[in-house]
Amino acid sequence: MKPDIGRTRSGLRLGYTTGSCAAAAAKAAAQMLLSGEQTDHVRLMTPKGIELYLDVECITRTAEYAECAVRKFSGDDPDVTDGLLVFARVEIAAEPDKRESNDTESCFDEEGILIDGGEGVGRVTKPGLEQHVGQAAINRVPRRMIGEAVNEIRRKYGCSDLLRVTISIPQGEETAKKTFNPRLGIEGGLSVLGTSGIVEPMSEKALTDTIWLEMKMLRDGGHQYCYVVPGNYGTDFLRETLKADPFMAVKCSNYVGETIDDARLLGMKGILLIGHVGKFVKLAAGVMNTHSRQADCRMEVFASHAAMAGADRETVQRLMQCINTEEAVGILKEKGVLQQVMETVMDRIEFYLRHRAGEGLAIGAILFSLEDGVLGSTKDAEMLLRRIRREKAESADKQGASVYADEQADQEKKTGGTDKK
Repeated sequence: MKPDIGRTRSGLRLGYTTGSCAAAAAKAAAQMLLSGEQTDHVRLMTPKGIELYLDVECITRTAEYAECAVRKFSGDDPDVTDGLLVFARVEIAAEPDKRESNDTESCFDEEGILIDGGEGVGRVTKPGLEQHVGQAAINRVPRRMIGEAVNEIRRKYGCSDLLRVTISIPQGEETAKKTFNPRLGIEGGLSVLGTSGIVEPMSEKALTDTIWLEMKMLRDGGHQYCYVVPGNYGTDFLRETLKADPFMAVKCSNYVGETIDDARLLGMKGILLIGHVGKFVKLAAGVMNTHSRQADCRMEVFASHAAMAGADRETVQRLMQCINTEEAVGILKEKGVLQQVMETVMDRIEFYLRHRAGEGLAIGAILFSLEDGVLGSTKDAEMLLRRIRREKAESADKQGASVYADEQADQEKKTGGTDKK
């Protein structure tokens, strides 16, 4: 029976990431290794705040190690990893010696856990990704989740030994051929991914219906302006860096064009797009569906705008060879042309957004990176940011006045005619 950990507002089932599977399997394996008892189920709290209670499969226990698996469940998201078994082996590790590479030694966390990839987990072969060349493609958040889960068990049993955790996905190498990993320089298997630990359904019809519904709910609540963010990165940046209320944001995923169309049809007065440069830089080429299977023109945008800023041929060639936008931004900073490039990039983004939005909808965009913060904004972005904040404050004032009026009316009902002469 497939788990039901929750549903979206449109009724689609949520799933959980490969990172959650790896962390849960590692926690269960550590529990079995240190307790000496079998564990058939495991609890895991995800970064999103949803607790998972998962079955543990394929258990192997010896005096030296414990290994088990958790089966990936993608909910109603069409994910090629759905149903795959994600294994974790936990064993007591010897002190690092000359046989351990520097990269591997650096994987020990402060509490003495080494996390590595085994069969079916890809290896990074090119610079620019979250992990160094040669390391397993286990991203930052899943690594933290695995470390925290295993450390929880270590503390429970007072274990001070170094522990080695090896994550493997037996069908990962074959499945990875259906992903963009080979293009990114990740060879031999899948990446262990996830920023929230939870998979939210990504079917196109469900997403576009949800975008419409979320924006309609804001409009029906009296809001004529709102933010638009692709996903978790944009929401976090909105809340933590811009100090804005995510309640006023609509998640558009990759469907920027459809979101603009919805705003026009619903009669919104203005929207402000806020997104990571890795996704929204594509808007500078007029790409309104930012999914990589639709178009990937990120490096072409950076290279052409760098050339306009006076970058030499070698720099343009380096940009075209970049794996991700963080690497490209680093090159632009190195060459001293990042500001010039972002100015012309934002001009093109504004051109295409205005063309899609038409006359009746004010529109702007802010692009950011996790390392550098705001990289660029369109001319009307600051105005829209102020306008949305003001509208939210005005709405809060109205709600406060309404609550006060209701309380006064209730009080008058209670006192009845006592004040009547």
